[in-house]
Amino acid sequence: MSLTLRVLAPDQSVFDGKAEEVILPSTTGLLGILPGHISMVTAIDIGVLRVLTNGNWNSIALLGGFAEVESNEVTVLVNGAELGSKIDAASAEAELETAKNEFNQVQDQINTTEKVKAQQNLNRARAWLQATKSAS
Repeated sequence: MSLTLRVLAPDQSVFDGKAEEVILPSTTGLLGILPGHISMVTAIDIGVLRVLTNGNWNSIALLGGFAEVESNEVTVLVNGAELGSKIDAASAEAELETAKNEFNQVQDQINTTEKVKAQQNLNRARAWLQATKSAS
């Protein structure tokens, strides 16, 4: 038995196929989904979705959204997504360094829009880099 996984961003269908297992980065922690999982809806955090297909793990960087699991179908609707295998690792590392520097400049500010934006950019850069390192 397998799962059908669909990962959809506003501008593209990132993944649509069969999977043996899916690990979602929910806002409450990582969620493992296997065939026969109960129906559920969960919020997705900025992070890396891992999918096991044909015995190989692949990664997809996600920018938050929602996931629904029902009848061995997993539908992930996110604000943005990219296959780890399509992300350039050197560019991702450079973006992470830039994001760290930007965050450090606003880190002492209390509840500012700039601080929130810098934190989101930092989280995004970390997820993109992590997806490149865990891509098969």
